Amino acid sequence: MVQKKNIYNALTGEATVVDYTTKEQASYDDYNSTEKVTARKLDLIKEMRLEKLMETDYYALQDVTMSNEMKTWRQSLRDIPANHTDETAYDALLARDSDGNLTHSIWSKP
Repeated sequence: MVQKKNIYNALTGEATVVDYTTKEQASYDDYNSTEKVTARKLDLIKEMRLEKLMETDYYALQDVTMSNEMKTWRQSLRDIPANHTDETAYDALLARDSDGNLTHSIWSKP
C-alpha cells in the first residue's frame, strides 16, 4: 500500500497530500517489515527485563538472603529469549490492560 504524506506550504497556507516517493516507500516498508518489527519487540522486552533485574539486584548482595521465589522469578526473566521466540509470544509479553499495566504474569515480582 502506498503511503501518503502531507506537505504544507507556509507561504500560501495550503496543504497537499502526495504519495511517498519510491525511496520513502522502500524505507517505510523496510522499517515495518515483519522481521524488523519482531526484532524491535524483542529489544523492548529485553530492556524491560533488564529494568526488572536491576530493580532486584540488591537481593543478590552477600548480606541479603534471596528467597527461592525471587531466584526462580529472576531466572525466568533471564530465560525469556529462550522460552519466547516468536511474535505471538512477544505480543503476549507486551500486552497491557486498560490502565497501561503489563498483564503477563512473568512481570509480576514475587
